[in-house]
Amino acid sequence: MKTKTTLSAVIFTALLSLTLPAMARDTSPPANDITARFADGGFQISSFRAIEVGGIVVLRGKATEPAEVARVAEFAHNLGYQRVANVVSIAAAPDDELIERSAERALASHRTLDGCSFQIDSQKGVVHLAGRVQYELQKDIAADLIRNIDGVRQVKLELQR
Repeated sequence: MKTKTTLSAVIFTALLSLTLPAMARDTSPPANDITARFADGGFQISSFRAIEVGGIVVLRGKATEPAEVARVAEFAHNLGYQRVANVVSIAAAPDDELIERSAERALASHRTLDGCSFQIDSQKGVVHLAGRVQYELQKDIAADLIRNIDGVRQVKLELQR
């Protein structure tokens, strides 16, 4: 009886080792990042990404104008893509005064930026950060802090050491 149980266990293990790899195989079509093909469009869409999956182009990002959402879909059709899933969302226009105040608070409260001086200007969510830092690393820290503020679409640095 013990031989029969051992033989059953061996057969079960062999069958399991053959079926598990087949079940684990990814059968979904590969995704191709085609964002670069949209570079000539000059779209005002932040965090824009275009991915092709199985013949469908998925467009993602955030725009402040509904016309931009329609324009990017039309551009995809003009590139020859027939099936387009446009999930670009429409975000409220950035509040530049709120962005500037938030940036001032974020920079002032971060201890690693003590001794630095900043001038902040925001125009339609594009933040221009000028001033002086003591170390190169402080430029990266300041830029990262500002990028994480709601409504910021881009950060342009003019920081001197």
